Amino acid sequence: MHVGNLYATQKKTVISFEFFPPRDEKAAGTFDTVVDTLAQLAPDYMSITFGAGGSTREGSYQAVNKLLVEKKIPTVAYLAGFGLAPDEIRRELDRYRELGVETVFVIRGDKPQDPNFKPHPESFSYASEMITFIKRHYDFCLGCAGYPEGHIQAQSLEADIGFLKQKQDNGAEYVVTQYCYDNDVFFRYVEKCRSAGVSIPIIPGIMPVYTLKLTQMLSKICGTTITDEMQRGLDQLDATDKDAVIDFGVDFAVEQCRGLLKKGVAGLHFYTMDRSRSTKAILTHLREENLI
Repeated sequence: MHVGNLYATQKKTVISFEFFPPRDEKAAGTFDTVVDTLAQLAPDYMSITFGAGGSTREGSYQAVNKLLVEKKIPTVAYLAGFGLAPDEIRRELDRYRELGVETVFVIRGDKPQDPNFKPHPESFSYASEMITFIKRHYDFCLGCAGYPEGHIQAQSLEADIGFLKQKQDNGAEYVVTQYCYDNDVFFRYVEKCRSAGVSIPIIPGIMPVYTLKLTQMLSKICGTTITDEMQRGLDQLDATDKDAVIDFGVDFAVEQCRGLLKKGVAGLHFYTMDRSRSTKAILTHLREENLI
């Protein structure tokens, strides 16, 4: 499945779900249940993340195999190349190609938390370099990440958009963005990208509120602003009332998706965190309103 063509020729909103590979046997059972539940919503594709420094490379491979080969679900494989030697990247890409993967989502990835981790001296410093390398050796469709509020390590939003333009010029065919909770921020970002010459599809990432603790933690890690409107809603919630928190997250995400869809985004990419309830509820609401 060539995701770049999917977005370029789409006649309806492209819906996609992201998962991380299960880390143990118990999580594997939950993963299967979640995937099967969300597969009933007929997404256009699912994607599997790849841990920092290749820490989940085997788990990621097995998860892609399960979705693509066993469950026959169109699947995108992530590849995070930080610290990996070019030969290691080629081995992973060869394995994915043998599975039948056609689209790879390329990110630099974060430095592993393991203090003993030593990056290979020939590892790539930027995703744009990886994209050039992959294009030289393979015919995968390549996706890349964008950051509406700027990458947390970027000198400025404008500099970050310059790097995105380079990813496009080196062969990336579509962008999925880091989530943000303000649609105006997303659309201003798209405008700036277009002005800078980025012409490939830019797809918003959607991160529902799953728990108050997780929302606050991810906001700090990702550099995502919790809007005043969202914070007022969060302040009224009891963190121990899990149902109320999830319901708030669903309602907020539905409203955000309404605004995105009404302005014609080509797709919605849901960060499921390997959970099904929220994403299922959001899509059910949007379909009842004939928005997707």
